[in-house]
Amino acid sequence: MKNKNYYAILMAGGVGSRFWPVSTQDFPKQFHDMLGTGDTLIQKTFHRLAQLIPEENIFILTNERYNDLVFEQLPNVTKRQVVLEPAMRNTAPCILYAALKIQKENEDAVMIVAPSDHWIEDEQAFSNNVKTAFEYCESNDALMTLGITPTFPNTGYGYIEYDKSATTEIKQVNQFREKPDYETAKTFISQGNFLWNAGIFMWSAKSVIKAFKNNQPELFKLFESGYSIYNTEHEDAFIKENYQKAENISVDYALMEKSDNVYVIPATFDWNDLGTWGSLYDKLDKDENDNAVVNAKTLLEDSNGNMIRSKAGKIVVLDGLKDYIIVDKDEVLLIFPKAKEQDIKKVLQNVKANFGEEYG
Repeated sequence: MKNKNYYAILMAGGVGSRFWPVSTQDFPKQFHDMLGTGDTLIQKTFHRLAQLIPEENIFILTNERYNDLVFEQLPNVTKRQVVLEPAMRNTAPCILYAALKIQKENEDAVMIVAPSDHWIEDEQAFSNNVKTAFEYCESNDALMTLGITPTFPNTGYGYIEYDKSATTEIKQVNQFREKPDYETAKTFISQGNFLWNAGIFMWSAKSVIKAFKNNQPELFKLFESGYSIYNTEHEDAFIKENYQKAENISVDYALMEKSDNVYVIPATFDWNDLGTWGSLYDKLDKDENDNAVVNAKTLLEDSNGNMIRSKAGKIVVLDGLKDYIIVDKDEVLLIFPKAKEQDIKKVLQNVKANFGEEYG
């Protein structure tokens, strides 16, 4: 029997532009089967959360434009569970809004905030870590996060520095550190008490709302003013009118970096944020020449280290290509060096400027 006080906020509003041309503004990566498993990323995340949390307590936070996609891919969720943002305002406003809705429904709620597009291998270990955090948050005023033990000096993630003297699984956070340069990342790893910030948070409704009240009084006032009509038929009109007034601010900056009751659990599961074609390549099975293939039928000669994706059954022939991203989608074909994958965002802007918004 799952605990009725357990809730989840599944974050599904991002665009994932570094996965262009598969991920677009109208159909972003969380709604695609990026790994070729038969499930989209949002479906995988929902099922993972549902191992611990009652399905009806999993709220999906997304942009208005993705409303239909959510119901298509998660047909068992109800309108109550889909929280729509009428404007893009980063993570803090939507988390506060959802937390107030959940608190109004259940004062004893503890919740996880989880991105919809991450890859997690050992789902049981994930559930165990989350349960440990929930049990701590039920009896302590704490803001918790899951940190990932670094495997190399990655410059694409923020880092969490925790108290070295901690001997328990739950460790006090000293500070959050911005994405470092390579040399700084190396010193972080050599110190042994730094973790990657995975953007996965756990707290009680009471604790997170109190933290917003203390650290973001303006934001708190804006959303708290609608408390009496949350979970009623009048909520939509209030949100439509007021949501756009919210500051564009991340929950890391709004709360986590400003609070002194922040704790971290080093995750015991393998994790990948699936942020780029290269990170997807890392997670896929490879052939004997280190080519990763999704959907395509391939004939490959003197080609290695490539990430290849097409629509199902399409024949892709390569000769003499090394370490490239090859993505064929409808009217767009991308052939791009893996080493320059961070530039795909810029390429997308150029494509839209030259050929029209409909390509992004």
